[in-house]
Amino acid sequence: MKKLVVTDRSLCQNCLACEMTCSNAFYKHYGLNTPCIKIGLKKDDSLDVKACNQCGLCAKKCPQGAITQNPKGVYMINKKKCNGCLTCVDACPKGIIAKVDDKPVPSKCIACGLCVDACPMGILEIKEG
Repeated sequence: MKKLVVTDRSLCQNCLACEMTCSNAFYKHYGLNTPCIKIGLKKDDSLDVKACNQCGLCAKKCPQGAITQNPKGVYMINKKKCNGCLTCVDACPKGIIAKVDDKPVPSKCIACGLCVDACPMGILEIKEG
């Protein structure tokens, strides 16, 4: 299974390079709801990096069957099948399926690796298996 992994959250500098790169890849701009990776604060005010682990809960909850797992284990949204109901957005335990108001379909991490290349601290990687 191919997935994005955060190797050491404690090294995150909150530069948002990963968020901006992801947003630009999907939406050509950066906004609060556009990245499929999120930097946030935990209850103790330490930084947290939320990344999709390809758990498949979004696919299980999708009433249209629009989210399926590809041969590499990555869950993908089929834009032709998706009706924009946002059940997947609500189902995501990490809250990282992105939805922009002027786009009919949400976006989720596809383990493309662009955020990995953008991270100056080198704490992101794409793992197989």
